[in-house]
Amino acid sequence: MKLNDLRDNPGATKKAKRVGRGPGSGKGKTAGRGIKGQKSRSGVAIAGYEGGQMPLYQRLPKRGFNKPNRKSYAVVNLGLIQKFIDAKKIDAKTDITEDVLIESGLVRRKKDGIRVLAKGEITAKATITVTGASKGAIAAVEKAGGSLTITSAAAAE
Repeated sequence: MKLNDLRDNPGATKKAKRVGRGPGSGKGKTAGRGIKGQKSRSGVAIAGYEGGQMPLYQRLPKRGFNKPNRKSYAVVNLGLIQKFIDAKKIDAKTDITEDVLIESGLVRRKKDGIRVLAKGEITAKATITVTGASKGAIAAVEKAGGSLTITSAAAAE
């Protein structure tokens, strides 16, 4: 077989109908769009409009509740903190605060605070002060000989 022998299956491809090319083509003048009106013009997209009938997206039931003042925390895993300590980007001897985590590049922005989760292992003896932490994270840090303090802002909630 050669490259010039390659062909698509018969009937797999179909030539596009050329519209608006004279009365003899069967699709001349208005090009199958009918006469006048919004849809006969170019650049019309009436997506989701159902001719006055209630659109599908409005007929479907809405579920749940979106809390307007919900807090959003930046999340950090213990394994990542350990990785940054090993790479000497964070000094474990000093107190690891939220500002230290941002300076090291581990967290991009504080949002409503930083929350530490227990994914990964921590072996360094570190003192961490953050807005929130999971119970597993607190236990893991204390097991490694360090301490994890939660600031009063989260405790007030």
